[in-house]
Amino acid sequence: MAKPDYIELGSGERIPILFEDRSVIAIDKPAGWMLAPHSWQSTNRNLPAAIASSIAAGLFWARSRNLKYLRHIHRLDAETSGILLLAKSKGALDTYSGLFESRQMEKMYLAVVQGIPNRTEWISRLPLAPAPGEIGKVTVDLKQGKEAETRFRVLQTHGNAGGAGTALIEARPITGRTHQIRVHLAESKHPVIGDELYGSGHGSKGGRAGRKKIKLALRAVFLSYIDPFNKRRIRIQAPVQEFLREFQFA
Repeated sequence: MAKPDYIELGSGERIPILFEDRSVIAIDKPAGWMLAPHSWQSTNRNLPAAIASSIAAGLFWARSRNLKYLRHIHRLDAETSGILLLAKSKGALDTYSGLFESRQMEKMYLAVVQGIPNRTEWISRLPLAPAPGEIGKVTVDLKQGKEAETRFRVLQTHGNAGGAGTALIEARPITGRTHQIRVHLAESKHPVIGDELYGSGHGSKGGRAGRKKIKLALRAVFLSYIDPFNKRRIRIQAPVQEFLREFQFA
């Protein structure tokens, strides 16, 4: 019987596998899953814990691969969807982590932002640091912040610049700081749609009571690197059609 092309969690939820070789599996992480420590049980949306439980339960997707170990190599915010690379062994985890740390991973995201930028391309190099007194939030810190660089390009626009327009942005982070793309876009006065942390209230509709939450319009869609073992170029892509339709882009 063929190996399933998805990871199945104990709840029955299936997460598509986008790429797999002897060392890694790339999945299409749904929005809403946290990459919290395995031991942290304050949420039932802890993806590492759910995957570990699925493997331990011997579900067929894992059993068919004789899989005993699977750990995320890098991070995506809980509400960000798209490509997440997982290591099948501790050795692979260490090796591929080194590729991310040495900036040998080419990453691309799609973001839909509030308003229409007055430029088609730009680079943000604002340094970032934890926001004082605000756990889980990041801020620009010109004195003590860590180096951060993101390259942006406008792909499409919707509406007009003087009204409630939106823009589809290609974001290529060179560094990998927490919330980097979201903060750099917010600082450009074009926060990501649905970003309640940095978006100045653009993340919901209606009043405070019973307001409708809007999904975070940020998706990891491309990952490329030189395989550290066979030296071949690997390119992984995530589907974009549903994301584009949801935010009214062709």
